[in-house]
Amino acid sequence: MERHQVAVYLGALVVGGVVGWVAPDAGPGLEHAINPVLAALLYVTFLQVPAAQLLRSLRSGRFLAAALVVNFAVVPLVVAAMFAFLPDEQAIRMGVLLVLLTPCIDYVIVFSGLAGGSSRQLLAATPLLLIAQMVLLPGYLYLFMGSDLADIVEAGPFVEAFVVLIAIPLTLAWLTQAWAARRPAGQKTADAAGTAMVPLMAATLATVVASQVPEVDDSAGDVARVVPFYVLFLAVMAFAGLGVARLFRLDVPAGRAIVFTGATRNSLVVLPLALALPDRLAAAAVVVVTQTLVEVVGMVIYVRLIPRLLPDPVRARA
Repeated sequence: MERHQVAVYLGALVVGGVVGWVAPDAGPGLEHAINPVLAALLYVTFLQVPAAQLLRSLRSGRFLAAALVVNFAVVPLVVAAMFAFLPDEQAIRMGVLLVLLTPCIDYVIVFSGLAGGSSRQLLAATPLLLIAQMVLLPGYLYLFMGSDLADIVEAGPFVEAFVVLIAIPLTLAWLTQAWAARRPAGQKTADAAGTAMVPLMAATLATVVASQVPEVDDSAGDVARVVPFYVLFLAVMAFAGLGVARLFRLDVPAGRAIVFTGATRNSLVVLPLALALPDRLAAAAVVVVTQTLVEVVGMVIYVRLIPRLLPDPVRARA
C-alpha cells in the first residue's frame, strides 16, 4: 500500500463518492465518524515524530522559518488577493477561508516525499504547524470577515478541535514512544501503529467524501464557483513556494518540501469546524471538501512538476 499510496487515496475518494451517492442517509452518521478516524490518523502521524526530534525541529532555523513564512505570511496574502473575487455568500467565503488559511499536516508528507522533498523535516514540523494554525486562524478570520465573525463562529468548536485533534493524539503518541523505549511490547505496538498510516488516510478520505456527497446536490453551484479559485491557488503557490525556498537558500529536498507545505491545505482537520457552523452556513463544509478533491488531483501533478521546477543539481549535471 505504501508503494501505491496515490492510487489508494484516489480509490478511497471514489469509494467515498459511491457510498455517499448510493446511501445518502448514511451521511449524518458518517459525519460523527470524521473526528475519531481523523484523530487516529493524527496519532499515527505524530507517532512518527520522536519528542526529542520535535524539540530539535524547533531549532531547525531556516527550514522552520521558511515553513512559517510560506504558510502564515505568503498564503494569507494570496488569499487576500483572491478574496474580493469570491462569491458574496458568507458560507462560501467562510469555507474558502477555513481551508486555504490552514496548512496540511498529514498527506503533504506523502506527496512531498514522492517528489523528493524532505519528508523528515516536514514531519518534524507538523505539530508546530498544526498548533500555529489553530492559534492564528481566529485572527485571520477576523481580518477577512470583520465584526460579522462573532455572529458566525463560536469558540467551542475551535477548542474542541484543538483538544481532540492535537492535544490528545500528540500526548498519546508521546506516551507510546516512552512505552516503546522501555518495553518490547511498546515497540511492537508503535511499529504496528506505524503500518496503519495509509489505511487510516484512505479511511479518512472515504469517510469525509461519503459524508458530504449528499450535500453536493444542494450546493452544486457553490462547488462550481470555488473550483477555479482552488486551481488558481495551486498554480500560484507552486511559484510562491519556490520563491520562499530560494529566499531562505534551502537545499533541493527542503525546498521541495516548502513548496508542498505552502500548497497543500488542512481540509480534513478544519472540516469539523465547518460542520459546527450554523445551518445557514452548511454549504461551507461542501466548499471545504471540494478543496480536497481538487487538491488530490493537483498533488498528482505536483509530484511530476515540482522536481522540474526545482531540479536536483547533481542529477542535472549527470
